Amino acid sequence: MKRTLKRIGQILLSILITLILIMAGFVIYLTAAEFKPEPVETLEIGGQAQKTLQAGDSLSVLSYNIGYGSLDKTQDFFMDGGENVRPDSDENVRNNIAGIGKIMKEANCDVQFLQEVDKSSKRSYFVDQTASLSNLIGGTSAFAVNYSCPYVPFPLPTIGKVQSGLLTLNSFGAENAQRIALTGTYTWPMRVAQLKRCLLVERVPLEGSDKELVLVNLHLEAYDDGDAKQVQTEELLKLLTEEYEKGNYCIAGGDFNQTFSEIDASKYPLVDPAYWKAGTLSSNILPDGWRFAVDDSAPTCRLLNQPYSGDREKTQFYVIDGFIVSPNVEVKNVSVIETDFQYTDHNPVKLEAVLKK
Repeated sequence: MKRTLKRIGQILLSILITLILIMAGFVIYLTAAEFKPEPVETLEIGGQAQKTLQAGDSLSVLSYNIGYGSLDKTQDFFMDGGENVRPDSDENVRNNIAGIGKIMKEANCDVQFLQEVDKSSKRSYFVDQTASLSNLIGGTSAFAVNYSCPYVPFPLPTIGKVQSGLLTLNSFGAENAQRIALTGTYTWPMRVAQLKRCLLVERVPLEGSDKELVLVNLHLEAYDDGDAKQVQTEELLKLLTEEYEKGNYCIAGGDFNQTFSEIDASKYPLVDPAYWKAGTLSSNILPDGWRFAVDDSAPTCRLLNQPYSGDREKTQFYVIDGFIVSPNVEVKNVSVIETDFQYTDHNPVKLEAVLKK
């Protein structure tokens, strides 16, 4: 009996050691394969643009977090208190991308800042959304990776492989596109399977001038304690103010994962104190003449703790998407396009502006 128990103990110990070695090997593999972008990287610009731009011209910009084509109104998400990791099939994803593309076409904007665009990810059935969306407005496209991991090992079922990022579509001729890294707060080993946030910066030369329109597509940290978002916001403002001091025009837009002091916070109160609460970006952080261009006539985002039934009293809404513009950009209008969250957990926001002479 003792010999049998000893043998069972040896077998269990061997199994435990084997599991530990497998886990250690997996962590080593992910560490070796970790996405480690440079602070500044030049991006490839695809396509050709026909439009030109000069001081005095008007333009329109759309910001749209497309939820990697997988976060339509039928979905919830495990990080928001839901259960799902991905939709039931690739058909869901393809239908969502088609619907998102239709909304983008109807918005008819010169520039489109898209966030959470998957290129090759298990969570969206490896549908290349950059290819599907890049030709929609007949100009250039640039893609900046902010999430790349050969295998994200959580939750169960696991997220698996992810390659995702920011996509800027531009009907004007961008001369240069760069990925600018933002500071993150995750440490090893969690860092190896987390997003590496960035800015996608494009430069459009202005005819008859040595100045440029600097376009910044952004998606700031989501599930931190607020410190990372603050640092990333400061890095964004530093870049913008340096460009403005050179005489350039600046428009930055995207998903700030923060709300804005300009909006009426009472419109979208916290339904449950346990829900995620967005921090507030105060206009006091902006230099003189700068402004947030935001609209609170409709929410720009919903919490993914449950599918969206259309019951607005039981749904947690936020206004966390919008723009920052420099003093030499006149805002004519900014509006949330109400989609009732049919294809993604965000509503797009449209900016109409003029480059002051």
